[in-house]
Amino acid sequence: MERNITFVGLDVHKKSISVAVAEGGVRGAGRFVGNIPNTPDALTKLAGKLADKGGTLRFCYEAGPCGYGVWRHLTGLAHDCVVVAPSLIPRKPGERVKTDRRDALGLAELDRVGALTPVWVPDADHEAMRDLVRARAAAVRALRRARQQLTGFLLRHGHVRHGKNWTLAHRRWLSTIRFDHPAGQIVLQDDIHAVEDAEARRDRLTGQIEELLRDWSMAPVVEALQAMRGVALIVAVTLVAEAGDLTRFDNPRQLMAYLGLVPSEHSSGQSVRRGGITKAGNGEARRVMVEAAWTYRMQARVSRARLGRMEGLPKPVRDIAWKAEVRLCARYRRLNAAGKPVNVVTAAIAREMLGFAWAIARHVKLQPAI
Repeated sequence: MERNITFVGLDVHKKSISVAVAEGGVRGAGRFVGNIPNTPDALTKLAGKLADKGGTLRFCYEAGPCGYGVWRHLTGLAHDCVVVAPSLIPRKPGERVKTDRRDALGLAELDRVGALTPVWVPDADHEAMRDLVRARAAAVRALRRARQQLTGFLLRHGHVRHGKNWTLAHRRWLSTIRFDHPAGQIVLQDDIHAVEDAEARRDRLTGQIEELLRDWSMAPVVEALQAMRGVALIVAVTLVAEAGDLTRFDNPRQLMAYLGLVPSEHSSGQSVRRGGITKAGNGEARRVMVEAAWTYRMQARVSRARLGRMEGLPKPVRDIAWKAEVRLCARYRRLNAAGKPVNVVTAAIAREMLGFAWAIARHVKLQPAI
């Protein structure tokens, strides 16, 4: 049956796609077809031309900035298509020539022997929610830069206030600062406006997430995850938007490895060497989980805010969340008492949090997509 499969490698760019094919079987070099425009009509014409020769078509291309439009179009035409992880594509150490032609040929030939690793492709609704979550994360980073720019400007001119920044008292203090030169006052006011605009953008996007979450099929998982300590709305929706359905992983170890929270290792023979976490996979989901892990340095207790989030959740979900809190708070104290660096401790806690999050997701029934 494999002889009837034509493997098609696509090197996708903004305006063009390089196409190569490899026939079934493990022997024989691939064949470069040529370049086509990156348009739906050109893809349809290509698929029809290749399908006329008989057999089954299997397309593949690297995940990249062009998104999943090619995948959705080809699967809509009832063709098999996979999006592969670029970092896991086998490379020859001595290869020093890279062209679009070679990339397309390499994809086709590697897919023929099963050497490529596909990535999970979200549906359109999931991708839209993920884009919204990433837009809020970008707004938070922009707000941080605006605040740093303002505090740096004040520090250069000797205006320093001891105490917590960005409180009501701090904002009142900003209104009392005066500069002798008009340009200094203009810069100060412009930086203050930049901070206010960035805060408004962050709050606006947060409100949009809360509003659109109700119609999302993954909303029950987001609500259930908020039973865990340190996991409020933004952390829960970021984890689910970036990682997808957590139950698609066969076990929690796969989820931990997917987010790069497992130790790296370089062992050979009797030598076993382990290093820091791999930091593979999705960095945004890993970041929010590490931030959430900091809350386990305190003693285990259910706060009033989290108690409100837990109302209406199934008892198995609440039991898992409490079990996680008791275990991880004690583990944080033990690791800290053993002299482990605080970053190592929080990474270890974040890794175990994913295991409990995976267990919670298994007890949640997804709502149908609207």
